[in-house]
Amino acid sequence: MLITLMHAPVEAAMTVRHPFFVSVTEINHNAKDKTLEMSCKLFTDDFEKTLRQVYRTGVDLIAPKDRNAMNKLVSDYVQKHLLLRVDDKAVTLQFLGFERQEEAIYSYWQVNNIPAVKKLDITDNLLYDYKKEQVSILHVTVGGERKSNRLINPEDKVVVEY
Repeated sequence: MLITLMHAPVEAAMTVRHPFFVSVTEINHNAKDKTLEMSCKLFTDDFEKTLRQVYRTGVDLIAPKDRNAMNKLVSDYVQKHLLLRVDDKAVTLQFLGFERQEEAIYSYWQVNNIPAVKKLDITDNLLYDYKKEQVSILHVTVGGERKSNRLINPEDKVVVEY
């Protein structure tokens, strides 16, 4: 993020680099297919640094030499840091894959056999082990109704009710 500061008598602008650390998770209930469809957006450089730090191995999500190894790292990390309970029952995230879009990595997930959703308990601490300034944005859509939440490290739990 680039912030430009202007001072009244000074005509020149002063430019300051101000990094931000954010993840965005979208959760959509597909009533027809009885699934939760999810995506997690993480900035590529932050995610790669986190995976290197946690797993002590080489990581290249942009042009992986071993796609299966990168799939395993992404899947393992997200499943440890994004936990869901649907109507007070723990559910298992099924990893569908990941892709790079511009400066971010999107990972895709699904939870099967979810005919309805009244309450979602979400624990999201993605990249909290990387930066204390990390923020998680969550968008949940059930029955066409979208609810959004923001979690600021160390806060990592939210309950969304419909």
